Amino acid sequence: MPQPHRVVIVAFPGIELLDATGPAEVFSVATRVGGADRRGYVVRIATADGGPVTTSSGVRLMADMAFEDVAGPIDTLLVSGAIELVGDGVEPVIDHEVTAWLRRAAPRARRIGSVCAGAHLLAAAGLLEGRPATTHWLTAGRLAAEHPGVRVDPDPIFIRDGRVWTCAGVTSGMDMALAMVAEDHGQDLALATARMMVMYVKRSGGQSQFSVPLSVRDSSDDRIDELRRWITEHLAEDLSLEALAARTHLSARHFARLFRRSTSTTPAAYVEAARLEAARRMLEDSDRGLPEVAAASGLGSVETLHRVFRRRLGTTPAEYRRRF
Repeated sequence: MPQPHRVVIVAFPGIELLDATGPAEVFSVATRVGGADRRGYVVRIATADGGPVTTSSGVRLMADMAFEDVAGPIDTLLVSGAIELVGDGVEPVIDHEVTAWLRRAAPRARRIGSVCAGAHLLAAAGLLEGRPATTHWLTAGRLAAEHPGVRVDPDPIFIRDGRVWTCAGVTSGMDMALAMVAEDHGQDLALATARMMVMYVKRSGGQSQFSVPLSVRDSSDDRIDELRRWITEHLAEDLSLEALAARTHLSARHFARLFRRSTSTTPAAYVEAARLEAARRMLEDSDRGLPEVAAASGLGSVETLHRVFRRRLGTTPAEYRRRF
């Protein structure tokens, strides 16, 4: 019987429970679905002292071992994340015992990964330097500011760079773990695992963490929030600056200033992002041809559809549909 992949998940007080248990469950189900003839996974939770930790939900997570007891090679080393609410914002928790141990243990691991704000710990341990990485969109700006050597991309669900993986919010840890199963054993086992867990099997790493409305904060001006909702429902209509300004009964200049102050983006950029999101969804969920996608999303022509996809996503509509 083949020896199982050894997965060590690092936990510390305050982590999101699903950061640890989500990937653990994916590996466990893959092992059961794969059967005795296939190399499965054995998952162990490690904490600084080997004792239980209290997660952000208040649920206590039991550990299998202390850091000092993790000896020998590690197949997959994952670190969970923790976020604290501070005033009106959030702050990633950096546990220095964890980062110190990660520096020592990382050379023994075939594959290293972080879940959610765990990317901040990998960065603090120097393991993301010079690499592309992602994390929860709420803390991506801070990761980029504090670690300028890390090429932070706040959009993807997960990013793989060689042996180092990073992912976004808590549930994306399960998507990342599923991709690891596919890397180890092929897409068939990953698909069977996803079906067993009733997971959405098409959430590949390059998909966006959030929709356009979620990525722009709510405005203090009801007119702008109402307009944003209207835009989403009327993407194929005239959404020029002048048309939108007229809808809010403001001059174009005043409207443009108000929209930017309220959303931190321009009306044109917001409209294009909303249209791109609609086009992406149609490519993922329907068999509509490119001319129909371009028209229904408001992008107009196939030429414009291609141009926006290349500029914003670095790919073509056809390649995007093939991947997702």
